[in-house]
Amino acid sequence: MTEAAHTFAVELPAGRVDVPVIVETPEDAPWGVVAIAHGAGSGREHPFLAGLAGALCAQGLAVARFDFPYRVAGRRMPGPAAHAVAAWASAGEWAAGLGVPWWAAGKSYGGRMASMSAAEGVIAPAGLVYLGYPLHPPGRPDKPRTAHLPAIVQPQLFLSGTADPFVQPVEQLEAAVASCRDAVLSWVDGGGHSFEVKGRKRPPAEIGAGLAPTVVAWMREGPRPAAGE
Repeated sequence: MTEAAHTFAVELPAGRVDVPVIVETPEDAPWGVVAIAHGAGSGREHPFLAGLAGALCAQGLAVARFDFPYRVAGRRMPGPAAHAVAAWASAGEWAAGLGVPWWAAGKSYGGRMASMSAAEGVIAPAGLVYLGYPLHPPGRPDKPRTAHLPAIVQPQLFLSGTADPFVQPVEQLEAAVASCRDAVLSWVDGGGHSFEVKGRKRPPAEIGAGLAPTVVAWMREGPRPAAGE
């Protein structure tokens, strides 16, 4: 595996922003590419994402972890959603240019922004992977972030912890997934928003790496026909 620094040029209303990217490639030619966006409170170098990326790369995938423009500007909290969508557009253009299938993945906020980008037709990956989809703010199930999900035509994989405060009650996430055209929900029993399990201490990198087999198996499976087809 090799690791290299890269940038994606993101065009924003105020001008161009070059967001930093970490690109990891396997020794042999990759069979696919995964672009990964971070959650609202972290960045591309977070150990959870690093562990996941390394494990995916070990399975023959190229991986690109990128930051959103608000981090380049030195802000701690996300900026306008349109800026994140623009970043995903640049990531998708780069990934598609490699000539192999590519997938969009994101931790929490990063995954939600990928879903919005796909729903708007800004990106067209082979599928989308949500690592702890933030269904609603904690304690606010009356504020679901689901209206756009049925518009997404690509397959979607939701990885979620059963103890994640962003998806309580869990039946609400199950209903949201059922409303999608082609979606699979995979639960981590007892997992929190970052898939940590109470009473079982593991480094974030190990937790991230542990999700890779599920992700790769889903990618290999490919789209599933809709009911009645």
